Amino acid sequence: MRHWPLTELSITTPRLVLRFPSLEDLDELGDRAAEGIHEEGFMPFFVPWSDADPAERARNTIQYQFRTWGAFTAADWSVEFAVVFEGQVVGTQGIMGKDFPVTREVKTGSWLGRRFHGRGIGTEMRRAVLHLAFAGLGARHAVTEAFEDNHPSLAVTRKLGYRDDGIFMHSRKGEPVATHRFRMLREEWTESPGFEIHNLAPCLPLFGLDTP
Repeated sequence: MRHWPLTELSITTPRLVLRFPSLEDLDELGDRAAEGIHEEGFMPFFVPWSDADPAERARNTIQYQFRTWGAFTAADWSVEFAVVFEGQVVGTQGIMGKDFPVTREVKTGSWLGRRFHGRGIGTEMRRAVLHLAFAGLGARHAVTEAFEDNHPSLAVTRKLGYRDDGIFMHSRKGEPVATHRFRMLREEWTESPGFEIHNLAPCLPLFGLDTP
């Protein structure tokens, strides 16, 4: 799409492709959501969208993607990549920025189909968007946040070398719960071999950038 070059934006890693999702990708992503993302009785998300029956989880997934497309501006943007592993969409990896040309800060968030947990995919897809942020967009900071009992997400964050950046309290299903926030500075990031960004240049004006 000439007027929406994000459709051609992608990141490749040794095992994964992260790409702006097609409608077919969204349908498959809905399948992953319907199959299950996390254990019953546990809620890793600030908005409990996955606390629904399988068909509704699939619709919620697709509708959320459409909302991010429609709300995208240079001042407040979110890209939710479809993550492809061995030819199959397995989850989504998001990267977001507000007033990015000024703050040079991004935030990340993700989920992975439950049956694909435990293979190192979550770590690799986070590395991919950090590569986009620091090597592609010229970010200076990357932040992320997770509930204190979301051990898989916290493990990925600590493995990648983020440092603690505070504790915040939230209400989850009417109960108080702490979230841990983490920050990585550009100089603390280590570039991974075999990670490549494709078709970024035409997208830069959408992020409010002339050059990274």
